[in-house]
Amino acid sequence: MRYDAVIVGAGFGGMGAAIELQRLGLRDLLILEREDDLGGTWHVNRYPGLAVDIPSSTYSYSFEPNPHWSRLFAPGAELKRYAEHVAVKYGLRPLMRFGVTVTGARWRGDHWEVVAGSSVFTARYLVTATGFLSMPKTPDIPGISSFAGKVVHTAAWEPVDLTGKRVAIIGTGATAVQLIPELARQASALTVFQRTPIWVSPKPDYPIPPRVRRLFARLPFAQRAVRWLGSSVLELMMISGVVRYKQLRVMNRLAERWCRAHLHRQVRDPLLRRKLTPDYSFGCKRPTFSNDYFRTFTRPHVRLETSTVERIDAGGLVTADGRTDVDVLVLATGFNLWDTNFPAFEVIGRDGKDLGAWWRQNRFQAYEGVTVPGFPNYLSLNSPYSYSGLSYFTTIECQMAHMRRLFTGMRSRGSSVFEVTQRANGEFLDRMRAKVTQNSVFSLGQCATAHSYYFNQHGEATLLRPTSTISAHRAASSFPLSDYDFSPVRATTPT
Repeated sequence: MRYDAVIVGAGFGGMGAAIELQRLGLRDLLILEREDDLGGTWHVNRYPGLAVDIPSSTYSYSFEPNPHWSRLFAPGAELKRYAEHVAVKYGLRPLMRFGVTVTGARWRGDHWEVVAGSSVFTARYLVTATGFLSMPKTPDIPGISSFAGKVVHTAAWEPVDLTGKRVAIIGTGATAVQLIPELARQASALTVFQRTPIWVSPKPDYPIPPRVRRLFARLPFAQRAVRWLGSSVLELMMISGVVRYKQLRVMNRLAERWCRAHLHRQVRDPLLRRKLTPDYSFGCKRPTFSNDYFRTFTRPHVRLETSTVERIDAGGLVTADGRTDVDVLVLATGFNLWDTNFPAFEVIGRDGKDLGAWWRQNRFQAYEGVTVPGFPNYLSLNSPYSYSGLSYFTTIECQMAHMRRLFTGMRSRGSSVFEVTQRANGEFLDRMRAKVTQNSVFSLGQCATAHSYYFNQHGEATLLRPTSTISAHRAASSFPLSDYDFSPVRATTPT
């Protein structure tokens, strides 16, 4: 069977793409997911303290608001339930196949062949929605395989009884900020190994009373107003802290002072405060919210270790300052974006063009963060310059709007094959690079010590789109259709 489209990934990005393609009249859709259920990061991640790190009202599809969030920052289980609700309401579950790991895809002249084990699926269109944070990274520390205790990665969490246990955690990113206070509540001793401190601001996390939830359900415009307010605050943070750093440097400094004041209120020890204070500019690395992260380090059984881990042996971790004996080692070491996730599997386009090799040899790039020259009928949702704003749903809905304009324009021309032109792609790349280098914190701030996943292995900040979300939405809805070549079938000799 030849499908209209194969979508790889059953997270919010893949589901958004499926919803948009259904609206455009494509019915024979197949969604392939390597995990055993839908939800993406909200299915895979189950560590204690898991919650969305921006207001819940902004972390949802604008066309499918959820009036049932229990808190301003909803816990992870509610995001998983929301994903299930969306899948049922929009008829997506019957389209999904779980436990299917895609290993490659190749353009065959008028269709895509997608390989997963011994199975081959064919489709006119290919959509990759494998997510930005889907490939867990294990630290390359000598001896880690020799550790005799329990090792748990936050992205593959297993229930562990930590009562009376000596626990060590490596990493202090956004995930660790949520997890560390929870570990401290259970462990008899907790050592936090920090490479890079993180900017943390107070978290205005309050329960949403049942009567307010009932109001949202009865009067959706009330929730839309709350969403607009939350989105405006996030947009201000993004624009002032990252995108318009050159023009609004004073706002960036105010954000740093806000976070420093929060740290000072919770940690009185000046030496500890100094260790927890970033030496890079606000926005170089994704900041986060927490009311109890800093306070956790003041507890007598919690220790912050900033020396580099030199090796791990059967009983614990060794640094230049000594060794730490532990029973459980937790890895909050993030994800490997640039080495293994762009793309997440081999994608071969027209004339044998290898997407991963081409990106690495010619800079990471994608027109409007969606399409790539040389790859007809291909939509890459986790792409360079695609992430817009601080809510992933902003990115998803921009890409859905791009798909809507692209497919509508293609059909009006009686075509079934699209391919972005090299000219349009090059012009877009030049615009994005100019905005990053001339205005953003990534080039004008102090980012050298941030160790941020925003930067690829070449030191270029190519993950975030350096424009406002309003600009991103406008471009997605009105880009020139002349930026694409359209044809009934663009034949190619199979390779």
